[in-house]
Amino acid sequence: MKLRHLNLLSDNIRYTLPLFFMFSFSQISFSQGIRDSVFNIETVNIKADHLFVKEEAGMTITKVDSMVFMEKANESLSELLSQNTSVFIKDYGRGALATASFRGTAPSHTQVKWNGININNPMTGMVDFSLIPVYVLDELNLKHGSASISEQSGGLGGLINIGNKPNWSKPFAIKYMQAIGSYHSFDAYLKVTYGSNKLQFKTSMYHNTSRNNYTFINMRKEDINPETGERIRPREKNKYADYTKFGLMQEAYWKVNSNNIFTFKYWGQKADRTIPRVLDYEGDEAANLNNQDDEDHKAVSDWKYYGEKSKIKVQLGYVRKQLNYISKNNVSGHGIKNTIDSRSFASNYMSNFDYSYTSNKKYKSNLKLDFTHTQVNTHEAIKKTGYKKQRNHISMFYAISKSFNKRLNINLMTRQEIIDGQWKPNIPYAGFDYKLTAKNKWIVKGCIARNYHTPTLNDKYWQPGGNPDLKPEFGFNSELGIESFMGNLNHQLKTEITAFYADINDWIIWLPTFKGYWTPQNIKQVISKGVESRIDYHGNSGKLDYRVVFAYAYTRSKNLGEVEKWGDNSGGKQLVYVPLHSGNIIASLNYNKFFALYQWNSYSERYTTTSNMTNLRDELYPYFMNNLTVGKKFNLNKISLTAKLKVFNLANEQHRTILFRYMPGRNYLLTLMLNL
Repeated sequence: MKLRHLNLLSDNIRYTLPLFFMFSFSQISFSQGIRDSVFNIETVNIKADHLFVKEEAGMTITKVDSMVFMEKANESLSELLSQNTSVFIKDYGRGALATASFRGTAPSHTQVKWNGININNPMTGMVDFSLIPVYVLDELNLKHGSASISEQSGGLGGLINIGNKPNWSKPFAIKYMQAIGSYHSFDAYLKVTYGSNKLQFKTSMYHNTSRNNYTFINMRKEDINPETGERIRPREKNKYADYTKFGLMQEAYWKVNSNNIFTFKYWGQKADRTIPRVLDYEGDEAANLNNQDDEDHKAVSDWKYYGEKSKIKVQLGYVRKQLNYISKNNVSGHGIKNTIDSRSFASNYMSNFDYSYTSNKKYKSNLKLDFTHTQVNTHEAIKKTGYKKQRNHISMFYAISKSFNKRLNINLMTRQEIIDGQWKPNIPYAGFDYKLTAKNKWIVKGCIARNYHTPTLNDKYWQPGGNPDLKPEFGFNSELGIESFMGNLNHQLKTEITAFYADINDWIIWLPTFKGYWTPQNIKQVISKGVESRIDYHGNSGKLDYRVVFAYAYTRSKNLGEVEKWGDNSGGKQLVYVPLHSGNIIASLNYNKFFALYQWNSYSERYTTTSNMTNLRDELYPYFMNNLTVGKKFNLNKISLTAKLKVFNLANEQHRTILFRYMPGRNYLLTLMLNL
């Protein structure tokens, strides 16, 4: 009954979006004027000054630009990150769970903030990026490694900032996009902005549904041809993997005057997903179903004051997540019964105070006070297990940044945490930027810092398996890099290379036990080191705009302590699911309203065992993914229409990102976007 109501609601949203668009269109006064903003991308002039900000001294920060947002508008954040950044996405299949890993660390070591509030699940410490549509976002930046300390603790790998912002120069706009793709996939998106240059509202709605029934060759099963001895692997369909996702985001901005701005944002969404069985399952799949139901609500309100030398931000936030998981199996003598019925509720109540003072252009100080109250309640109805816990988290932050002789920036930060009344170790940071040349073209950056990550509530209290005696993870991070900028108004080249090193103690990992369930343990030491590099070249010649972006990452993440806890030959071996090599290339052309974009990304072999032992059935081979987008923009009176065709997995490569879950072969998506 519940699923029926969900389908009815999602169908209503799906068919309401076009009607709402038509109604809104009929009310529009065409005297408002139109600005091209779909694929007529404004030229971005990168200046060297942008690379030399004292508050970001020593930090490695990746800022995703408008070109990527437009190209990935109808995709999830997991797809954007995996194809356009050095972040590794552990993807459990199309539409299923997708988690992020920075610099060879665990998904729980990646912190995520939405408009200034943390949205990591307090139970698992992770974020499911497959549930975040790019369409509703306006900003995205990544703070690698120690740079995350400027936002909060716990980001041993890094931090991802996503956000929304108003466009005061365009108080009225409508954007609608409809997409249809392979595997009976249908997407609809609507965004309406209305108001004035003082008061602005933005409403975004979206609906995604797919049967997700792609075919693949199952390498986990094989038959032998009795005549030839040839191994025959069956071609199977990804059955019982359908999903439905829909959501609403409402934003409100009130610019009282040039000094005071009030904002409020709400984001609610729901997802219903059927999770397919693993590849080597040979029973009756129709009688063995797994269903996951996610419901998320997020709200944040803040007041910002901009003075001549001071800036104040006061923020209140609320995040609530409900996750229901049901597994049905054919129980002998009883028919199809629920064998797992798990329900989890998690809520975060947050308040933040941020004060910064700039005495002159060379000096700035920043003080932050954050408080988070967490409530978690889990219950499994079949085995009668679960837990109910609360956590109070206070964080105090202070930073000083200063410029010396226009050639050197120094940034010093410190963060102090108090969790449930217990003072945690101090988290210091020291970073610098130094211009090798007075003209700002070559900059050396470096930092050294400590970081600290508290075990999640599931780590300590999950039943069965939680370990209340877990130690917190802590480590020291350092990095050194160089950035350069060369170019003029028509052609610009930016290069960046960074070497990083992290020594993390008491790393937390879940391992199987003789009792039949998994439990978390601390590993004495993990060393993660490597190199990240990026080259960005773009320019224009007449009506032709072009851009090429190349990124490569080398990541060596090893277990170096207390091998006997693992029970195998894991000492000095690469951690599971961490690729040694990864890279991506993006090449785009835009000519006279026609555009084309080619994207290539690759991951080297990932190990699935702590001993790095592989076999033909379990090996995750290296793969190269190719995507192509072509399209054209049309101007219809005062409406701009963009039509584009996307081809995913152009080479039809058979690949997996994790064990037991094959990804789809070549598939297509046709989108139409109207912009007013």
